[in-house]
Amino acid sequence: MTESNQPAQPEQPHSVPSSAGQTDSGAREQGPSLPDPGQPDPSQGGSGQAGASNVPAGLGDVPASFTPAPAPDAGRMPGPQFPQQGTGQPHPFGLGATTAQFGAEPPAQGPQTGPQTGQYYLPPGFPAPVPARPKGRGKLVAGAAALVLLVGGVSGGVGGYLGYNFANESSVVSSLDTPRPASQTGNAPAGSVEDVANKLLPSVVQIQVVTRTGAGEGSGFVISSNGQIVTNNHVIEGAAGGGAIKVVFQDGKTASAKILGRDPSSDIAVIQAENISNAPVVQLGNSGDLRIGQGVVAIGSPFELSGTVTSGIVSSLNRPVSAGGDARNSQATVLNAIQTDAAINPGNSGGPLVNMQGQVVGINSAIYSPNSAGGQAGSVGIGFAIPMDQARRTIDEIVKTGKPKQTVLGVKVESVEQGARITEVTPGGAAEKAGLKAGDVITRFDDRRIDESDTLVAAVRSKAPGDKVAITLSGGSTVEATLDGVEVG
Repeated sequence: MTESNQPAQPEQPHSVPSSAGQTDSGAREQGPSLPDPGQPDPSQGGSGQAGASNVPAGLGDVPASFTPAPAPDAGRMPGPQFPQQGTGQPHPFGLGATTAQFGAEPPAQGPQTGPQTGQYYLPPGFPAPVPARPKGRGKLVAGAAALVLLVGGVSGGVGGYLGYNFANESSVVSSLDTPRPASQTGNAPAGSVEDVANKLLPSVVQIQVVTRTGAGEGSGFVISSNGQIVTNNHVIEGAAGGGAIKVVFQDGKTASAKILGRDPSSDIAVIQAENISNAPVVQLGNSGDLRIGQGVVAIGSPFELSGTVTSGIVSSLNRPVSAGGDARNSQATVLNAIQTDAAINPGNSGGPLVNMQGQVVGINSAIYSPNSAGGQAGSVGIGFAIPMDQARRTIDEIVKTGKPKQTVLGVKVESVEQGARITEVTPGGAAEKAGLKAGDVITRFDDRRIDESDTLVAAVRSKAPGDKVAITLSGGSTVEATLDGVEVG
């Protein structure tokens, strides 16, 4: 079979070196102060004895120890007004004098039209004072009212001051002041990347190869508790003619390994780690169940970073890719690959591609890396894996006999506009037996459209020897062929 333009570059193993405190802008006019209870009032002609009443009629007598609260200003919310100056000692919280008298101020504009009583100004419409009550009760009520206003004013001031300072202090938030979150003790959610990683990491290994011409590394996964490991052929082929293979497990244990068998055409190999027992093994899945867009996880040792986990989706299926193998080998390695955007880099070769149930559905083998001729290739989100349904047969044959079989149709083909044209038919092969001849153009292989020669090669190798397939030619005729198997030497 002839090779077409290769859409992907093979990933080869390699070695990498390791506003407070302010007052109103305008000074308020202070209302008249109440006379000293202990001095005579010239306007009233009182005796001037302590306790004499100097309050408006109807409010009762007020003990000398209390200072009546001022009336509210017109058009303003009622409440006490702090004096500009005080005659007592400063309040410890900076609220001014604690014994200062409260003043009442007249309305800011207009004449006084409301009734005036004593030294209080009442706004227009303010109800007239109620008739006088018995003195004892009046003293208690008026005294209590003044005390409540005084205490309320001081409490409000203290609360405002403390609240302002608290707000200022709490405006700075630091992450260091917050408590640590509780430790996570639960298991990873089933079907999560974390869950998949926990299941697979103990069974994924790093493979180091040393040969006379250099060293390289790749990845692999354990399929038997006695140390049988699946990887790519291109990871270990350098040691096929003499070299050392070393396996590094996730827990740090190491072991020497030897090649059990390999198939360059499918880029699959199996090695045996020596003196290993009770190794954790992977679960193999069905790649035929994969759907485009399905989540997958890639695990391996890119650039010698063992135990690396990346995730993505299945980007495409049945992608024909020429990858891996020895450049001197006359047989091209064409994969009927799973395409994924999970990051795959040099060193990931041979590692597992896993579905979200933790089952291996592919073997990471190649990446598409444009402009890599001048340096090391790297992931651009286009990676390829050998489907497990195709790889499983080859792996089983290697484990049982050491000699896998390659599925063949018995033709050589080239790409043409209509599909894959046969240039040579192998005598006695499957194609000749089915009646195919040189010059025929194959357009379909079973239900798969054939648009080039590599597509036909990938389609044939996705089958097993002995499978029956329907082949459609450009003229519309269809023939049935039984595929052959050729033992890989």
